[in-house]
Amino acid sequence: MRTRQIKKQVWLNREEAMLLKKKAKKVGLKESELVRSLIVGFEPREKPDDRFYDVMKEMRAIGNNLNQIARKANSLNFIDYQFYKCEADKLNQFMTLIKRKYLLPDEKLQ
Repeated sequence: MRTRQIKKQVWLNREEAMLLKKKAKKVGLKESELVRSLIVGFEPREKPDDRFYDVMKEMRAIGNNLNQIARKANSLNFIDYQFYKCEADKLNQFMTLIKRKYLLPDEKLQ
């Protein structure tokens, strides 16, 4: 079921329409999603290039390695839990920071 029941129609000239299409493509959103984001006070960020996704893939691999280390250490009944947890937390915090920087929209100050 559609969650939005109010239709708004706007008229744009050719240049405005091209700009809207270009900006929506840049941020990886549909035109309507971009407009709604702007209305609620968020400035979407430009979609990151392939380097961002390569870094995220590498970080996931590091996380998987941490998990494998933990499993092996657990099976040997030897694990420095505090050290492992600290490193895993750092990795998760860094991934969240990267996502915020590259993917999440900026909240405009009002």
